[in-house]
Parts: sequence; C-alpha cells; structure tokens
Amino acid sequence: MVTTRPAETPVTVRGHQRPWQRVDYKEVGRRVLLPLLALLIATLGTGLLLVNVLGDTWLIERDEAVSREVAGERSPFWNGVTDVVSSFSDTPVIVVATAIFAIGFRIAYKRWRESVFLIFAVWSQSLIFLASTVVSQRPRPEVAHLDPAPPTSSWPSGHTSAGVAFYFGLATVLTLHTHRHAILRWVLLAIGLAVPLAIAGARLYRGMHHLTDVSWGFMLGAACVAILAGGALYRPALKASGRVST
Repeated sequence: MVTTRPAETPVTVRGHQRPWQRVDYKEVGRRVLLPLLALLIATLGTGLLLVNVLGDTWLIERDEAVSREVAGERSPFWNGVTDVVSSFSDTPVIVVATAIFAIGFRIAYKRWRESVFLIFAVWSQSLIFLASTVVSQRPRPEVAHLDPAPPTSSWPSGHTSAGVAFYFGLATVLTLHTHRHAILRWVLLAIGLAVPLAIAGARLYRGMHHLTDVSWGFMLGAACVAILAGGALYRPALKASGRVST
C-alpha cells in the first residue's frame, strides 16, 4: 500500500522541525519571473532606442567622445592591467566559478538556497544580455579594440553584467552568513562591487563598450542579484502549510 506525506508533516533540517515545504510557483512568477521579464523589455527597448532613435543625438556623440578620450590615455602598463581585469569576467571563468561555488555552498550550508540564487542570478543576466545584444546590434566604439571583437554587439556589456551577478552575488551570499561581523560584511560587499566596477572600466578602456553599455550592464547585473535575492535567498518562494515561508 502506497502512502503520501501530509502537507503538515514536519521534516528535520539541521536538527529543527520545519513544516514540509514546496515551491510556490505563483510566488516565483510574481517575485522573480515578472520582474525579470520587465528587465528584459527595458533592456531590449533601451538598446533599440539608442540604435534607431538616438543615433545622431548628443548622448551618442558623448558616448563616442568618452571612448576616444579613454583610448587617448592608453599605456602599456594599463593595457596589461585591464587585460587581466577583463579576464575576471570571461565566460569560461564565470561558468566554472559559478559551478564551483554552487557545489561548495550546497556542501557547506546543507541546502540549495544559496546555490540556486547564485546560479539563477548569473543565468538570468546572461539570457537578458544575449537577447538584447542580438536584437540591438549596436556597433562597438569607433576606437582601436584591444580585444578580438566577439560576435555579440556592444549593447549591453555582458562582461560587466556577469561580473556584477557573480562577484556581488557571491558577496551577498557570504554576508548572509557573517551577520555577526559588521565590518567583514561591509568589506565583502565593497569587494563584490569593486571587482565588477573594475571590469566595467577595463571594458571601456579596451574600446569594447561605450560608457552607456557598461553602465546598463552594471545595472542589469545588480537588478538580477536583487530580484533573485528576494525570490530565492532572503524570502524563498516556498510554501509551508499553505503559507509562504519567510
């Protein structure tokens, strides 16, 4: 005879009794999927606006002027430094590092919450970036490029958005488990923001993106971290005894 577990049956997690929990898909849609869809539409729309409507305006002219000014200040030393910094957000690096930390979080914390958060923060920004870069087809800055130009277009900066999603997402997870050490938490958050800021500067310096590209890329990565933190990390969309757990 086959029996099923009642919804109210408690399970033991780390020695504590908790109600049986399952994913609340309505909450996932409301708190994660809808905000990500809005972010996708905003990114697509802004990219098309820059390319098809604002092409001859002062904003685009200023974008190109900033790229020329930065390119005019290049030196062998900074060429080497930015090459290394830019590589911190290369696709193979982000993919492998995300997998390693996701496995590490699962082993360390004995649950999937932190791993799911980090994986989906990185994945969501990547999907939005890929869709936007295909649709917008924005040309890269009219300066010498220090890296081989990938097939993707200039809008938005995928290196920057991936850097924010991974490094700031990683810092966000670690601060969740260092709440008794205020100084350490601020140091982790500062590093989590400083690394992607350096990546954004490197991409701009190396002529691969405009200022608006890296600015939106930073915002895109931060928004994905915030959305996934709300839906999977701080208040996971889990249902317990008919209620969403906190």
